[in-house]
Amino acid sequence: MSKARRCPGCDLLVLPETATQGHSAYCPRCHTRLYRGGIARFNAELAIAVACLILYIPTISLPLVTIRLIGQMIPATLTSGTVALAPTFPAVAILILFCSAIAPLLLISAVLGAQFSLRFRQLRLFKLSLWILSHLKQWAMLEVFLISLAISCFKMQEVAEIYVGVGLYCLISMQILLSVLLTKISVRRYWDAWQPENEHISDKLDTVCHSCHLTQEALPHCRRCGSQLHHRIPKSLQKTWAYLITASIFILPANLYPISIFMNNGKRIEDTIFSGVAGLVKTGMTSIAIIIFVASIVVPVAKIIGLAYILLCIQFKQRSQRLQRMRIFRIVHWIGKWSVMDLFVIAIMVALIDRGQLLDFTPGPGAIAFGVVVILTMLAAESLDSRLIWDKYEQRTK
Repeated sequence: MSKARRCPGCDLLVLPETATQGHSAYCPRCHTRLYRGGIARFNAELAIAVACLILYIPTISLPLVTIRLIGQMIPATLTSGTVALAPTFPAVAILILFCSAIAPLLLISAVLGAQFSLRFRQLRLFKLSLWILSHLKQWAMLEVFLISLAISCFKMQEVAEIYVGVGLYCLISMQILLSVLLTKISVRRYWDAWQPENEHISDKLDTVCHSCHLTQEALPHCRRCGSQLHHRIPKSLQKTWAYLITASIFILPANLYPISIFMNNGKRIEDTIFSGVAGLVKTGMTSIAIIIFVASIVVPVAKIIGLAYILLCIQFKQRSQRLQRMRIFRIVHWIGKWSVMDLFVIAIMVALIDRGQLLDFTPGPGAIAFGVVVILTMLAAESLDSRLIWDKYEQRTK
């Protein structure tokens, strides 16, 4: 670990020191993790990925919970909500399916693909697998789905009997293993196993590759993976502003229009996000109301305000409190997935409360707007190049 490299978070050129097993090396300026210490154990990651894949089959096919509603037994699998929403709200159904079923499967498959291509030297599959591992971690939301399932069961416990299915135990087990797997995985380690950084010695260390993280001179393409090199992510500010402004527009109908419509013995009850939270408080479910309020109202607004603050500081060339803005950026990036909780609750409720019965539950028009807000704010966080926060610092110290 003697080769100097640029920090992917702030672009500071550092000379990493050796870190022991269980420890990591961090950038002294922005506190971004540069690498993990110890020896990479790819066999352990392979074993966990295979176990996740085995658990995925019963998780996706067996009932998570079954309710007795009006004398009828209604099971709910991981994809039941998607099937129920698809005819009337296909966009929302696709988002829920991707976050709950497709993204976790892609991550598991990417680990297997990386292991296979590393052994048989398949560069194209290797790059695709590591791209998935780098960009889809935030889109795999099994933990959010589990909490949403618990909230849905609490909301229905007064009108239905609830039975836990085998699929729920498989889902919990798979989520635990997947969390361990994603914690262990390091894209940089995979690239070092493919071709060590020390094989690419250069006197100029001008830029870092966005794909394989190799620090090198400014070339059209990366020496190691062949990806196109950029000093900064192209049009990062423009893309982030576009996503953010559009999300800000859609957040109004997301909160003003009904997000769910509940029919009870012919009585129609339309709830916005806020009125739904107020209804939970009135029925004594204060803890659930707080969770929904934070996930569906506080988090989306906080993401928009936080990203807007960072963008304005970059555009107006603010030189102070860069580390604070870096922390805000990390928080915004991490909390993004929890906004999907309300959509998961809606999907589960739709799956469990059949249409045509005395009880009927359907999404409202606000659900579409809310889904757009969730997607755009997550894309905004992904598109922002954090190194732009530190660029003026570099110019000042030269």
